[in-house]
Amino acid sequence: MAGGFGIESGSGKEYPGKLTWFVLVACVLSAMGGLIFGYDLGISGGVTSMTPFLQEFFPSVYRLEEENHSTNQYCKFDSPTLTLFTSSLYLAALVASLIASYVTNRMGRKLSMLLGGLIFLLGATINAAAVNVAMLIIGRILLGFGVGFSIQSVPLYVSEMAPYKYRGSLNVLFNVSITVGILVANIVNYFTARIKGGWGWRISLGGAGVPAIFIAFSAFILPDTPNSMIVRGKPDKALGMLRKIGGVEDVQAEFDDLSAASEDSKKVAHPWKNIKMRKHRPHLTISILILCFKQLTGVNVVTLHAQVLFKSLGFGSDVSLFSAVIIGAVNVLAALMSIYGTDKWGRRSLFLEGGLQMLICQIAVAVLIALKFGVSGEVTFLPKWYGGLVVLCLCLYQAAFAWSWGPLAWLVPSEIFPLEIRSAAQSITASVNMLFTFGVAEVFLTMLCHLKYGLFILFAAFVLIMTLFVYFFLPETKNIPIENMNHIWKEHWYWKRFITTED
Repeated sequence: MAGGFGIESGSGKEYPGKLTWFVLVACVLSAMGGLIFGYDLGISGGVTSMTPFLQEFFPSVYRLEEENHSTNQYCKFDSPTLTLFTSSLYLAALVASLIASYVTNRMGRKLSMLLGGLIFLLGATINAAAVNVAMLIIGRILLGFGVGFSIQSVPLYVSEMAPYKYRGSLNVLFNVSITVGILVANIVNYFTARIKGGWGWRISLGGAGVPAIFIAFSAFILPDTPNSMIVRGKPDKALGMLRKIGGVEDVQAEFDDLSAASEDSKKVAHPWKNIKMRKHRPHLTISILILCFKQLTGVNVVTLHAQVLFKSLGFGSDVSLFSAVIIGAVNVLAALMSIYGTDKWGRRSLFLEGGLQMLICQIAVAVLIALKFGVSGEVTFLPKWYGGLVVLCLCLYQAAFAWSWGPLAWLVPSEIFPLEIRSAAQSITASVNMLFTFGVAEVFLTMLCHLKYGLFILFAAFVLIMTLFVYFFLPETKNIPIENMNHIWKEHWYWKRFITTED
């Protein structure tokens, strides 16, 4: 509907080709770059809930936890130093994603992925060998640089490599690998916490090196995308790559469109300057707000701090870790569903359904916590059935996020920008994601201490706002070739005012 709140039409242009094993393997291997991000999201919360880790590096937090064991549950983990350990990674990733833009554009997408894996491996090694807080934070910063390079390049690589009819499903694999990384981290934490001697946290932190090695090796053997080859002056190789991707010889029309887009991009001497042009405001506004809203859903409360949250709610250490494993498993299953739904039902439908379900679950969690803990945060006994109800609501919330805002927040920004500013735009969106991830991680424990159950009401309000934003302002991008995306802005009821005939 061109004049309504969204666009359901196609682009009017189709390319021959099919989903070949070559492109499927390439997209799967590259999308596994999300493992390092997911593993780190899941591992930090579990490690910071382990008593030996707190005793060695954050004794003041350990004492506070013991003192508040049966009193104020909301404030037992409120520590600036502990928060810095978690959030420093995301600030480093913000800086790295901007640097990665130059590498990705000038030297190719796969080199950024390779560097991301190697830097992440170094950070994991330092964290596993840490003997003081300084080593922990240095390791986290290096992990952040690895994550920054990966999230800047991987979604871009998959969007450019995948045939447009399967772009949504294949790009969602990046989010699936993030959820797998979170689940693996939660399982690792559950078992390493049981190791006698209190050194299991070293295995948890050092385990990040395993996906890092895998990603670095995969990036080494992966081919470059046709778009990247054309931009770097390799048209013959790009033509051959298009034939391998589609499994057909007749790729001239697609090659011509890519070449034309590349020629347009060469006219742009300063992509960071041109991205501010009026005609790019729809793309930039949509991408930035989607990444902002994604973090303001409160999802990091579940993924980064699940174990800490459950311990704050009176769960025992083992139960907290196991509950996080359950939520991680739900996260993976829901993300797998999004592979089918993204290209079947479209981006808008999943955004809207996921937003509504998250809104209901956030309100339910707020009510459950308010009824049991009130404002004081004091509780002497938490029935198992009551704790199970909280976990169920968080599972339903996590499922909604994992099949909607989780994958789509990476997919939509990676597919809507024109080639001449695509690398710079991906850096901006990745940086915005990391900035808001850092912000939420930095203030979550303090906000939980001061806002109590009202924190979940605040997140619910943001979910309502972002769902309305999608309804009114997000056009549908399903089944539209990435080179012909510009028409959706011309047909949108609001964004068309920014696009001229010349554009």
